[in-house]
Amino acid sequence: MKTTCYLWAAILKAEKTLFRITLYTLFLLLWTSCTSDTVKEGYIPVDEGTLYYQEAGTGEPLILIHGHSLDHRMWEPQFYEFAKKYRTIRYDVRGYGRSSSQHEEYQFTHAADLVQLMDALQIEKAHLVGLSMGGFIGADMVACYPERVRSAVLASGNIRKSPGPGTPMDEEEAARRDKEIAELKAKGVDVMKEEWFEGLMKSGGTQRERMREPLRQMIRDWDAWQPLHKEARVIIGMDAYIALQQNNPETPVLLVEGKAPGNRYSENPDILNYLPNGKLIVLDDCGHMLTMEQPEAFNKTVLNFLSTLTE
Repeated sequence: MKTTCYLWAAILKAEKTLFRITLYTLFLLLWTSCTSDTVKEGYIPVDEGTLYYQEAGTGEPLILIHGHSLDHRMWEPQFYEFAKKYRTIRYDVRGYGRSSSQHEEYQFTHAADLVQLMDALQIEKAHLVGLSMGGFIGADMVACYPERVRSAVLASGNIRKSPGPGTPMDEEEAARRDKEIAELKAKGVDVMKEEWFEGLMKSGGTQRERMREPLRQMIRDWDAWQPLHKEARVIIGMDAYIALQQNNPETPVLLVEGKAPGNRYSENPDILNYLPNGKLIVLDDCGHMLTMEQPEAFNKTVLNFLSTLTE
């Protein structure tokens, strides 16, 4: 965009008609390439709901899965870059962004939703890149739907060791959640959002300020349904962990973590014990939101990993 502005300024200053026409032609070509309708978007029906998605590029399918309290916009530094080499899809997980709302009484999983999204887009197998909650979903996919995963990059989150759909919420847990919800309402949702936002910021390194405004905007736009309700087991969690232990899928998996004073992660993640083709890379000077904080380093790491894969 800056290039087009500079070129437009040169056109206005150009005195010779032929030179001005030449510059104007270049401007139109560049502007068209930047603004042409190359991004597809739409809604995919899933069981009792819809998922909003965007798609760009051609090649092997690559699907970006966002984190909790966020939406597809968190992938802005990756979406167009990855679309240069891959058919890149970003979408809003159910309950977030433009996708359908969740309901306490309806049991679904984010992984099953993703499989339906892939089916609708005629994607048999895809590279998955997820952050935080997106990493949980990616790990669920590797464990429970390995035949649909070409590879997975799990950033700041992998297998979540929490009860899965096979362990329904009992009365004790329901009572505990009611208490937590009441306390949250008393504190105020806006206060909770600000604390959550500041926690993510504090996890970062020296470049964290570059993500402040886009991160704050997404969290402000989030309706905070999940902490205000007794959410179903949308992450497969321990059920996926058991499947992982039993199957030891050969899917190539890259775990990515950020090393900063305010960020915590495991240097020996348990999931790697069950992934013959799994490995961990730690990026310096970034925290939990490494995709937004250090996108250049993250993008290079992902693309280097993908370039090593062979059929």
